[in-house]
Amino acid sequence: HEQLVESGGGLVQAGGSLRLSCAASGRTLSSRAMGWFRQAPGKEREFVGAISWSGSLAYADSVKGRFTISRDNAKNTVYLQMNSLKPEDTAVYYCAADSRIYRGPAARGPAEYAYWGQGTQVTVSS
Repeated sequence: HEQLVESGGGLVQAGGSLRLSCAASGRTLSSRAMGWFRQAPGKEREFVGAISWSGSLAYADSVKGRFTISRDNAKNTVYLQMNSLKPEDTAVYYCAADSRIYRGPAARGPAEYAYWGQGTQVTVSS
């Protein structure tokens, strides 16, 4: 089954940018929506954004206009470009693959995603 590996996290100053990558091994992910979630200490995992198998996008209000998701099906990789980062963006970021193939709009709930990466830490200093 799919194995997901995130990379690209790190420490950045407020206002800076980072690009996270999520590389998948195993089956191709082109037929699945891919989601990004994050979890800060003491908080629940929250939806950041997702890209459907057809390329439609959805974002949380808190990141809309600052974060951009894209996918390269040839590389079996999904990206999260994060600009204008804020200290409140500090969290462990996870990518996930939808449990269903060819779902319509990408799901926002973590329960809809069956395959998860190990997470990558993003820390934004003020």
